[in-house]
Amino acid sequence: MSTEIKAFSATGNQMVAEAMRQAEPDVMAAYPITPQTTIVESFAKFVADGRVHTEYVTVESEHSALSACVGASAAGARVATATASQGLALMWEELHITAGMRLPIVMANANRALAAPINIHCDHSDIMGARDTGWIIMFAETAQEAYDNTVVSFKVAEDARVQLPVLTTLDGFTTSHAMERCEMEDDDTVRAFVGDYVAAHPLLDTDNPVGCGSYALGDCYMKTHLACRRANTGALSVIEEHGKAWEAICGRPFNVVDTWGTEDADYVVVVLGSAAGNARHIARELRAQGRRVGVVRPKVFRPFPAAAVAAACKTAKAVAVMDRSDSIGAAHGPLGAEVISALHEAGLTMPVKNYIFGLGGQDLTNELMTSIFDTLEDVAAGTASPALSYLGFEE
Repeated sequence: MSTEIKAFSATGNQMVAEAMRQAEPDVMAAYPITPQTTIVESFAKFVADGRVHTEYVTVESEHSALSACVGASAAGARVATATASQGLALMWEELHITAGMRLPIVMANANRALAAPINIHCDHSDIMGARDTGWIIMFAETAQEAYDNTVVSFKVAEDARVQLPVLTTLDGFTTSHAMERCEMEDDDTVRAFVGDYVAAHPLLDTDNPVGCGSYALGDCYMKTHLACRRANTGALSVIEEHGKAWEAICGRPFNVVDTWGTEDADYVVVVLGSAAGNARHIARELRAQGRRVGVVRPKVFRPFPAAAVAAACKTAKAVAVMDRSDSIGAAHGPLGAEVISALHEAGLTMPVKNYIFGLGGQDLTNELMTSIFDTLEDVAAGTASPALSYLGFEE
């Protein structure tokens, strides 16, 4: 346990900015975009006040922001940045380049809807657009978790067994701007945990020249993608390892999959991010009525912790998966497809009902959350369809 823990009220964006300051990146290149703006604003103030000695690069777009980060990371620097929504979409080209070049950049994303129509509120359509780019992706439920995830992200990204970029995400406004009671370890504790960064193959090491961004034909191209896949998949155990080491320091639990009431649950809801609190609130009320329900919240989405999710659902008669984004044209949403695949691989055959909810900040009311658990009983009995539906907009 850390001997100097600072407790105070803060937003998720403040906590992410503090975690990045404590990790002391060499370079940050960033462009402000709602609801991420206060992360880089706060960090810029840390730089101006001399609280962190980071080269802060102001650019004209998010495309340039991640491009500058790629160059700095390839040169051998520890690099961090942040974005959201259209900004993450504008970085799409560089997302693939960053992972393909195995650059351990840490980037925060304040999850926000993509246009059109224009919307600045929370859903996961932006971050799910990045799910197949090779980045590790973590979801925070609270401001506290946004801080802890960000600290751990540096350790994971830079681990020699991983060497991949990490997206540490928090839900726009719901987590990024809401005030919560948080704890922050002292600077020395975080710096000792994160450690000094030594790049594996820096371009500025002229005694050991390397090539970056070379042209590759199919055979070599496939080998690089296979290496990226193996590193991403293998990162799950590394995330668990560093997460548990951080838990030993701060005393706060770190699990790649958070579960509540799943030991004997007949009906289980799987959900990412801040909406898990709504799900657990209703689950507690239903438990008090004698109904055996549970909630599963993956903290890590890439690599997907399939075995742990399946194990948490194994007693269920029916499972509901709540997606805060849609994969239009597919049978299921992004999380729904992952969970169904995980259950199938584990030999579990219970019906799965996939809900699309909360797009553009649409309210998740207690009544809607209760209706999910109610419908699961009908799905298990075969009197309701398990087909995907938009929560609150069923015909």
